[in-house]
Formats: sequence, structure tokens, C-alpha cells
Amino acid sequence: MITLQNADIQATINPKGAELTSLVLLASQLEFMWEGNPEFWSKHSPVLFPIVGGLKDNTYYYNDQAYQLPRHGFAREKTFVVEEQQSDSVTFLLAHDESTLAVYPFEFTFRIRYTLVDNQLQVSYLVENSSNTPLWFSVGGHPAFKVPLVEGAAYNDYLLSFNQVEDWARWPLTPEGLIEKVPVLLVEQSTDILLSKELFYEDALVFKNYRSDSVVLHTPKSAHSLRFDFLDFPYLGIWASKNADFVCIEPWCGIADSVDHTQDITQKEGIIELAANEQFERTWKVTLE
Repeated sequence: MITLQNADIQATINPKGAELTSLVLLASQLEFMWEGNPEFWSKHSPVLFPIVGGLKDNTYYYNDQAYQLPRHGFAREKTFVVEEQQSDSVTFLLAHDESTLAVYPFEFTFRIRYTLVDNQLQVSYLVENSSNTPLWFSVGGHPAFKVPLVEGAAYNDYLLSFNQVEDWARWPLTPEGLIEKVPVLLVEQSTDILLSKELFYEDALVFKNYRSDSVVLHTPKSAHSLRFDFLDFPYLGIWASKNADFVCIEPWCGIADSVDHTQDITQKEGIIELAANEQFERTWKVTLE
């Protein structure tokens, strides 16, 4: 485990999957991350690469060849190399190898950089195309935050308050994890989504075409909250395992296959085409109060 700390917060990251496992506000010793109870969900904050969500039949095609990938790709199960480390930052590295090329025929370097700035954790995804042909990929986060954050509050006391008024229409998922054709209105003209366990009984809330780029997880019953910033992530997932005490706020550059997708990876919704020797970077941030 790698531990970062400054005067305000402490973060712990597992090199397996470069996965954030703990995030503590030091003044109160308050833990913000889900504990990873395997009775509900054993992960804390898996990294989604080189796809987000599921593929139709777990299969995609590239140059008329079929390849298989599990939901959310393979990065979350790979052990990353610690490339650079300081007391308040660390950069993890994953590069293509024989095992990745067998299921994903692209040469890449994928870095995840964690940086503490006062009471904020910044998480950056940096993808580089290290070949002479285009790289097709998606990338996203899946951090699970503890709900309730404090004793004396209940799950239903919490809400997600976004920084823009929206019509929040979810894109339903099939039992196979594919995106349906028609969205369903969840909340009309509001900044707020009230949390409840029942909200996730039909899988994740998947959103597109929103204007918001920041959300606060909070309750009127406590001064403790977190703000999550997700600028330039065109898709957002909100999810919790059934009846579990957490909520995932998932910023995505990419999305699961739609029910009518051709399975050609170059035609996949949200897929990113990165030209030869080019780089891509996105950053999400979580600020603890």
C-alpha cells in the first residue's frame, strides 16, 4: 500500500489496480471511502480501462477480429508500477504487454496520478498512444464513498446536489449491462437527487448530456460533506450495490455498449480515438469538509 499525506488529508492506494482504498480528513479522523465489505462489494475505487461498462456478449471487433474483455476492462486487476512518489503525490504506470495485446491489440502507456492539495485529492488519468496507429479506448473512475459519513445520520438523509439545474434522465441498463435506447426521467428541473437504497435496485443511474461538472454529497444533519468535480467527463454513473452503505460517483469518458451496437470498437459510443504518439488527460477531484 502507498500512503500520501499532507496537513489536511491522508490517502491510501493499492498498487493492484492503482485503487484508492482510503481517504481520511485528518482533523476529525473521518474516513470517506467505502470499507469494501465483500458481502456487498469488495472494491473501493476501481479504475475503468480500456473500456467503461460492458460489451455486448463481452466481445468487440477490430479489423474484423473478435476480442473479449470483461466489464470495465482489465486495468483494475493489473498491478501498476510506482513510477514516481513524493509525500503528497504518486504516479502509477501500466503499459501494454503480451497479456494485454492478446485481448486488446493496442500499444499504450496508462498513468494514474494521485495528488493531495490542501483538503482535496486530485486523480488524473493519462493515456499515451505509443504506436504509429490509432488507439481506441475509454477510461473512467468508480470511487465508492461511505454513506452515511457520520454516526447519527441515515442513508436517506443524504442527497447529491449538482451545480446546475437539470432534467436528470437515466439511461436504463439491461440485465446484461447494455444501454437501452430510451432514457427515463428521474428528476425534473432540479439540482438534487435524494439518495435511497431503492434508487439502485435496477442497477446504476447512467446520465448523458448534462451541464453539471460538480456535485456535493451532503446531509443537513452534519457539517461533513464532500464535493466531487468531474470537468470534461461526458458520462456519469451513480451506483450502489443493493442495500449497501455507499454511493459511487463515477466520471466516465466512455459508456457501455448500447443494445443495438455493431460491436465494432471504432463505432462504439463515447470511444476515444487517440492518434499516434498523442496523449490524453482527464482529472477528477474530491474535496473533503
